[in-house]
Amino acid sequence: MDLFAAVALFVALVLLIPLSWIWPPNSPWAPWWRTKKNVARVAFKMVNLKKGDIVYELGSGEATALMVAVKDFHAKGVGIEIDPLRYWFSKFTVWRKGMNKEITLKRGDIFKENLSEATVIYAYLVPKTLNRLIPKFKKELKKGTPIITYKYEMNLPVRKFYKKNELRLYVI
Repeated sequence: MDLFAAVALFVALVLLIPLSWIWPPNSPWAPWWRTKKNVARVAFKMVNLKKGDIVYELGSGEATALMVAVKDFHAKGVGIEIDPLRYWFSKFTVWRKGMNKEITLKRGDIFKENLSEATVIYAYLVPKTLNRLIPKFKKELKKGTPIITYKYEMNLPVRKFYKKNELRLYVI
């Protein structure tokens, strides 16, 4: 890589990360937002997550929610992330924390991956994407599967809403 390309890449990254903090919620591109560990704990307490559960994190990013599910609730986790940078970053983090037996990370499209093994769905996605997922949820998830969304809602009846943490619980 020549010097110009290296500088251009560096500048792009320096600009993209701060811009992702103020990303518009209906943008078709996913911002680089992360779930805070304490929010993930509250989310999983909402559904009484336990050993034997399989949490699917859609748009798993850094896999923070999955690591909380494994460490604090002894569940298994599956993360699906399309962005190669976020995918490899999370792969490294999960490996470094010794959780690669409990967490499976897939680099792929959430609309193409099969979700039928999930006992819990967790998603921090923009509303447009959440609403596009509804037919997939209805087709692939077992009846009674809880779906937790952070910050944004989708066009399904909300079972529980935790205003302080901006968490919504839906059940298919």
